[in-house]
Amino acid sequence: MKYQAALKYSIPRGTDDILPAEAEKWQWIEEMARKTCHLYGYQEIRTPLFEHTELFQRGVGEATDIVEKEMYTFQDRGERLLSLRPEGTAGVVRSFVEKKVFAEPQPTKWYYIGPMFRYENPQAGRRRQFHQFGVEVFGSADPALDAEVIALGIHYFEALGLTRVRVEINSVGDPETRARYRKKLIDYFEPYKEQLAREARDRLYKNPLRILDSKDPKTKEIARNAPSILDSLSVAAEQHFGQVRKYLDVLEVPYVVNDRLVRGLDYYTHTAFEYVVDIPGAQAGSIGGGGRYDRLIGEFGGPDLPGFGFGIGMERVLLALEEQNVEIPVQKRLDCYLITLGEAAKAAGMKWLEALRRAGVKADRDYMNRKMKAQFKQADRNGARFVAILGDDELKQGKINVKHQESGKQETIDLDQFISYIKENCRRG
Repeated sequence: MKYQAALKYSIPRGTDDILPAEAEKWQWIEEMARKTCHLYGYQEIRTPLFEHTELFQRGVGEATDIVEKEMYTFQDRGERLLSLRPEGTAGVVRSFVEKKVFAEPQPTKWYYIGPMFRYENPQAGRRRQFHQFGVEVFGSADPALDAEVIALGIHYFEALGLTRVRVEINSVGDPETRARYRKKLIDYFEPYKEQLAREARDRLYKNPLRILDSKDPKTKEIARNAPSILDSLSVAAEQHFGQVRKYLDVLEVPYVVNDRLVRGLDYYTHTAFEYVVDIPGAQAGSIGGGGRYDRLIGEFGGPDLPGFGFGIGMERVLLALEEQNVEIPVQKRLDCYLITLGEAAKAAGMKWLEALRRAGVKADRDYMNRKMKAQFKQADRNGARFVAILGDDELKQGKINVKHQESGKQETIDLDQFISYIKENCRRG
């Protein structure tokens, strides 16, 4: 077939088409996420792909890279400023407050799976449209819940067959801790002010904690000897962090304390953590992370209730699975391929094909008018376990021929027994 396209279109940079063979892998890792969450009592929530921009400015933090440089923001026809969601927590908290779920018995355990959007430099495992699996739990400040949520993520990775995933954990403290640590950081960085990257200088007095998250090589080198937040923890923050580590030990979750871990969001308090695995080409090997956010619900107009959660990048999960050569179970096989010979058989074949599908049998037929030999080849390409041949003569006799592809055995059976015969043999495997 010859054709000339009037226009050539290409996919926007930083996005991907997920073709059918890959989509089955996505469906599997998403289904494993749902199964794991259900074991822990979490229910699914689905929030809009875009929200009012102010939600992310207030929730994520105006001094973060996400809000300053990475959000897709636009004005709609009503001149409202909206943004595609760059992360999942803010929208979920907004829903919790707006729908007054806080009035119900707590805790509330939710999870979500869906696309997020950030204007980033595309690289392995990082796209401008990416997909995230996250959990959020509201209503309890119990350190045991921190440990449970972290363990849920590890359980998920193990269910996928992913190995060598470690947890890096830190405490970013409470307001008392942050005030004390903020002063220490300013005192430390001020002598190096002119050597810091521009964005780090801009953050020095607004949010010096963000400097520890800088990607600039010179700034990272300077930050290497900055004071540790663990030396500034209040009594309450130190107790909380100690309890979290105790419960992680009880759950036998392997972790290391990383006192430079601050995450890229401003809403965290107390526990902050990341899941880290070695993925060549992916930045820092992080495939997810999260933490506690005890003031965010109040910031959004709700009661003073605590929260805890994580987000896991699904592209990075697939990359890690590929790197570790984990075989993803993809259902490629067809149960039955139907070949018809003659116009009457073709019409009747449509009826029987539909009957197979209604009976739960994966079935297909030829729509390209191929010869019989070519149709057998197509059945092989589809991994068909059985090939059924129905001709006009067989139709008159109320018969159909069925070939077992694996053994080569061929049988002629009554048409009225066809569906039950295929179902029974599929069940036997």
